[in-house]
Amino acid sequence: MDVLADVLRVSGARGALGVVLKAGGTWGLFLDSSPGAALHVVSRGTVWLHVTGEEPLEVRAGDAVLVPPGTAHGMGGGVGVPMGSCDREAAARSFADGRALRLGSAPVQTEVIVLRYEQDPEVRTPVLTSLTRPMHVTARENAQLRRTVELLAAELAQPQFGTMAAVNSIVDVLLVQFVRAWLARHPQEQSGSWLGAMRDPVVRDALACVHARPEHPWTTETLAAATSVSRATLSRRFRSALGQTPGAYVTQWRIDLASVRLRDTDEPVESISGAVGYGSPHAFSRAFRRARGTAPGEYRSRLRR
Repeated sequence: MDVLADVLRVSGARGALGVVLKAGGTWGLFLDSSPGAALHVVSRGTVWLHVTGEEPLEVRAGDAVLVPPGTAHGMGGGVGVPMGSCDREAAARSFADGRALRLGSAPVQTEVIVLRYEQDPEVRTPVLTSLTRPMHVTARENAQLRRTVELLAAELAQPQFGTMAAVNSIVDVLLVQFVRAWLARHPQEQSGSWLGAMRDPVVRDALACVHARPEHPWTTETLAAATSVSRATLSRRFRSALGQTPGAYVTQWRIDLASVRLRDTDEPVESISGAVGYGSPHAFSRAFRRARGTAPGEYRSRLRR
């Protein structure tokens, strides 16, 4: 079971091209906080990332850095440069026209591709929203990621028939490659986040069981048996990695699955309740009301209104 792929699919963690920046000379740009995560991909030159409370981070050509949702941050051509506010109208015009947003002075020394990733607000499993610090992967750490960055830059440099379709696909691939590279090279960072939990093989195997068969009557005991560890070990590792019990995660994921199906399909509540692991519509309704504050039928009606 590819847990990451399953969570990205259900959570709707889709990416979109934000803007392409081309800069030279002395320049700095402050970006307001955003509900989505930002992936800054440097295709040329060097950028310094500035986040309050963090040391300035040097991001070089071929590198990528993922900034957590809601994180105000700045980018500049050096340390200590003044940060100008983002001209949203100019950025929107550049995006609409397919042109890069120019900063600083000529000649151009740095190019940055800004990507945005947002998660379905009806899904509470915190794939990206639990991140606490920027995640940085360098070009020398992962050749595959570097080649994908080069492919994206080439598509944007010479737009042609089908370019946006290609870009949208590359943007989604980049997120997966970035996370894969980060997990391989930075196993001690982002402890307590969903992505960080992937570095614990016991937790990862337990999550694979839940995601492969969400309708199964999982308990801490049965998950421990499926992963060949003791109940105490699974509970301890789960709390350390995700800050919750195995049972709480199972419930959270089932409610996430049900929420998406209630919104996006016309399936009867009875069918959905069985598909996500509840023995009766009454038990499902009770659990759903505790999690979402409303009955499944009312939830569906509200979203569709």
